[in-house]
Amino acid sequence: MSLLNLDGVGVRFGTHTALDSVDLELDEHRTVCVLGPSGSGKSTLLRVIAGLQKADAGRVLLDGRDLSGVPAHRRGFGLMFQDHQLFPQRDVAGNVAFGLRVRGTGRAEAEHTVAGLLELVGLPGAQRRNIASLSGGEQQRVALARALAPQPRVLMLDEPLGRLDRRLRERLVVELRELFGRLGTTVLAVTHDQGEAFALADRVVVMRDGRIAQTGTPMEVWQRPASAFVARFLGFDNVVPATVAGAVADTVWGKVPVPGGTPAGPCRLLIRPAGVRPVPVHGGLPCAVTARTFRGDRVVLRLRPHDGPPLEASCAPGDAPEPGAEVGVVFAAGEVVRLPDEDTGRLTGA
Repeated sequence: MSLLNLDGVGVRFGTHTALDSVDLELDEHRTVCVLGPSGSGKSTLLRVIAGLQKADAGRVLLDGRDLSGVPAHRRGFGLMFQDHQLFPQRDVAGNVAFGLRVRGTGRAEAEHTVAGLLELVGLPGAQRRNIASLSGGEQQRVALARALAPQPRVLMLDEPLGRLDRRLRERLVVELRELFGRLGTTVLAVTHDQGEAFALADRVVVMRDGRIAQTGTPMEVWQRPASAFVARFLGFDNVVPATVAGAVADTVWGKVPVPGGTPAGPCRLLIRPAGVRPVPVHGGLPCAVTARTFRGDRVVLRLRPHDGPPLEASCAPGDAPEPGAEVGVVFAAGEVVRLPDEDTGRLTGA
């Protein structure tokens, strides 16, 4: 049995359904990140598990034990929020030791634990520092140490890196993954940042309108989105209606090759930007280059076909045509994904 199970959890706020019969499993020593747009229910899900929000239906189970009626402070979970919620009147050591003191841990043991945790999160010797003197990244590390101090069964993170600049977030997310792996911590995090979730998680859960739209490893979700919604949420714009017949699909962009074994019939088709290949103008679908954006080791092109909606392509900097250029486009079957038709596709639960 999984460490944590949600069984048909539902939450309503008046006429609004925040969570709709959600089933979810969290295995021990794994990191699960819940993704979704604003209003998808991801923060409500976290609050229900933490005991901060009462469920109107369903159960939350820890080791098979129903947590209904168990208050938040008795669930054995660690919580870390976007604003950190540190105590400004306490120094770093006082903040980290808070949960230990609530549990009645002796002073000597608490001091030893605090020193070890600060070393672990990269703040050795910071016990007497004032909270106001810390940078945003340092406060994040103190909040993490405080959440880890009582050795929680599950560590829950609510947009933990949301207030940090991108460069710091990218560095800390790598450090967090290494830290959780070293400690064997079970983690449930919610975030709207796809890059953060895919870098941190063992499993990703995508939510939509209070339901789970897809769950899987980061690679599974990225390579095989379960619906047009998931594909667009992940940032893929090249999604169009199509009809598959044999090795090709009929689309508004003409015939598009599909991977062998693709089921026939109406669907939505995702063409990843890497599968949109600019070629000489007479060698494929005629397009005009309307924009070019550098993103490190690749360039993203915005293309306007003579017929049909815009296309997004990704290529190496040396292969990127200038804005205003006329090119042809061919499609690579290996970057084409058949999605369920929007009218018939079903949401994929955990």
